[in-house]
Amino acid sequence: MNCKKAHKEIIFYLEGDLLPVKEKEIEAHLKQCPDCMAFAEDLKLSLGFISKLPEIEVNPFFYTRLKARIENLGQVNVSPMWERFFVVLRPVFFSILLAVGIFSGIKIGQTTTDYNTSYSSSQVEPVPYLNELGMESLESFLME
Repeated sequence: MNCKKAHKEIIFYLEGDLLPVKEKEIEAHLKQCPDCMAFAEDLKLSLGFISKLPEIEVNPFFYTRLKARIENLGQVNVSPMWERFFVVLRPVFFSILLAVGIFSGIKIGQTTTDYNTSYSSSQVEPVPYLNELGMESLESFLME
């Protein structure tokens, strides 16, 4: 038996849930393999700690309450009409708000770039963005 198979069956061996043939195979492997023996000892210690924990008492009405809750899951709760209306209205409102925001952003962007339209075509430089000093008097004043 290899270590991988032994590791899968050691817990059953410690709890006494294996067939006698498998038990003998595990015992033989544990005698040969010190790593698996150490693993079995650690697992035995862990199971010992777990067995010392106090048992939790189950409430006798737990099953009854659980069964009632499961049965209630099948029932449909009818919500008032105004709640269903707001469930539909909320995404519509946010969609309209988003569209208005995008539209107003486009309009604001167009009004800030319209300063070139006041000049005639002979006054506007071919590349106005490369020479912004002619449009901003404060910067040109400070440069001089």
